[in-house]
Formats: sequence, C-alpha cells, structure tokens
Amino acid sequence: MAGGCTKSEENLEFCNCSYEGCSKKGNCCQCIRYHLDRKELPACVFPDDVERTWDRSFKRFIDTYS
Repeated sequence: MAGGCTKSEENLEFCNCSYEGCSKKGNCCQCIRYHLDRKELPACVFPDDVERTWDRSFKRFIDTYS
C-alpha cells in the first residue's frame, strides 16, 4: 500500500506517468497535490505522447484539448 492509499495497485493500471523515479505512482491523492502545488496537472490527464514531454502545464492541457 503506497503512502496509505488503499487503491494504489488498482490505480497503477491507469497511471501513464513515464517518470521512472516517481514515488507517487498509484497514489492519486499525493500525485494530484504534488502537481497542483507546482501549477501542473498529473500525467493521467494527458495522452501518452504529450505526457512523455513532461510538460504538465495548464497551458499544455488547454492546447492539447482545444
């Protein structure tokens, strides 16, 4: 159980984060808090090709889905 998250294993099925050293994979609560604190969005809101750029900005999100 990663960081107290009871659904971490289930969440990993949908996590497309490509950052190998990410300690928050599967723990959506920690991931969202981490990225919002940095004025970013988590990997799961981006298509894989955009996520791999690691540009998780709100602008990139808007550009992707506009």
